[in-house]
Amino acid sequence: MAAIDEGIVREYFEQNGFLVRQMRKYQVQARRKTSDEEIDLLVYNPSWKGGARKPDFFLFSNELPFIHRAVVSVKPWHTDVFSPGMLKSSPEIFRFLEEKVLKKAQTIFPSDAGEDLTKILVLPGLPTAEPFRSQSVEVLKEKGVDGIISFRSMLLDLIDKVEVNRSYGKSDTLQVIRILKNYDLLNNGQLDMFPERGAKRPRN
Repeated sequence: MAAIDEGIVREYFEQNGFLVRQMRKYQVQARRKTSDEEIDLLVYNPSWKGGARKPDFFLFSNELPFIHRAVVSVKPWHTDVFSPGMLKSSPEIFRFLEEKVLKKAQTIFPSDAGEDLTKILVLPGLPTAEPFRSQSVEVLKEKGVDGIISFRSMLLDLIDKVEVNRSYGKSDTLQVIRILKNYDLLNNGQLDMFPERGAKRPRN
C-alpha cells in the first residue's frame, strides 16, 4: 500500500510543476531506518521565484508556488486522526525532522539550490473540533513541521486536473481516476468514495 500512497503524493506534486525524487523503492520493517530512508520524497520547484513569501501551514495547491524545495514525509494512516495525544505518543512521525536526516536531504539537492528547505508532512487529517485541531497544529509546529497536506486535498486536486478524454497510460493513479470519472463514479469537487475519516483499523 505504501507505493500507492506515495504515488498519489508524487502525482500531486508533479501535476503542480514539481520535480520529484523518491528516495527508495523498498520498505524498512525489521530495523531502524537510516537517515536517507527516513525521507519519502524530495521535491523541487523549478518555477520558484526568489523573494516570494513563505507558504501557509495548510498547503493547498495555491500555496505550492511559494515552495522552493522540500523534504516530504508520507504517513498514510488513513483511518487515524492526528490528534494532539496521538502526535505526542508517536515519535516516529517526526523522525524525518532529525538533524542528520535534514543534512542528508541538503546534500541531495544541487549545491546552488540555496539553504531553504521546507519540511512537509502528508497525513489523513486533523481533528475537526476545537481546541483539538489548534492543539494538533501547535504540536506539529513545535516539532518543526513547516506545512501539512491532507490526502483528501491532494485527491480533490488530482480529480479536478484529470481529463476523461486523455489516456494516462504512464500513471496508474491518474488512469484509475480517469476511468472512475468516465463512468460517473467520481465527479470534480466530490470525494465521497474517499472518506477522510472512518472506522479505526490497525496502521499499515
